[in-house]
Amino acid sequence: MRILLVEDDELLGKGIRSGLAQEGGYTVDWLKDGQSAEHALVTEHFDLVILDIGLPKRDGFEVLRNIRSQGVQTPLIILSARESVLDRVKGLDTGADDYLPKPFDLSELFARLRALQRRSAGRAETLIQYGDIKLDPASQSVYQEEGRINISPREFALLHKLLESTGRVLSREQLSQSLYGWDTEIDSNAVEVHIHNLRKKLGSKLIQTVRGIGYMIDREI
Repeated sequence: MRILLVEDDELLGKGIRSGLAQEGGYTVDWLKDGQSAEHALVTEHFDLVILDIGLPKRDGFEVLRNIRSQGVQTPLIILSARESVLDRVKGLDTGADDYLPKPFDLSELFARLRALQRRSAGRAETLIQYGDIKLDPASQSVYQEEGRINISPREFALLHKLLESTGRVLSREQLSQSLYGWDTEIDSNAVEVHIHNLRKKLGSKLIQTVRGIGYMIDREI
């Protein structure tokens, strides 16, 4: 899952990005001003956004207002030192999906991000189950009947994306954007390699190739 972090505090930003990458298995792109963040959000795809309010060049409320007016529906959580009720109400009414005052614990941020992802995918359950496959976002684990399956963080992210989009074809570009950030060098066949590995581990019929378009997992009957 690819997250855009918008935070101008250098120390805090490094801590959040490191925690999300190491503990949550997320791909994190980090920007430090509101103007750059707004441009990125209207031109690229992200699965979630973490947005500070007190930003240089354009404050977070203005960024949020502008992207929502342009139809950007990416789930978004505000992180802010402004913890008054009025600020929280303003953030939510402007279009944020959640509001977490600073200081906060990373484990709570992870839980709120998982909740946002569940809601955006239309799920209530914490586990994703498809046939004999169970995927647990909290522990980054995948299970089949024979037990836990050993998969890499990017294989997990790819499977998660496909399972949350069952019945819908996702292009190679869409999958690549969810797996890789700006600072990552990507091999031209990286997505295909991950698909190949998942088929070997979970069964060749799970992920279908839609020739010339992309990949999909059928809706369960």
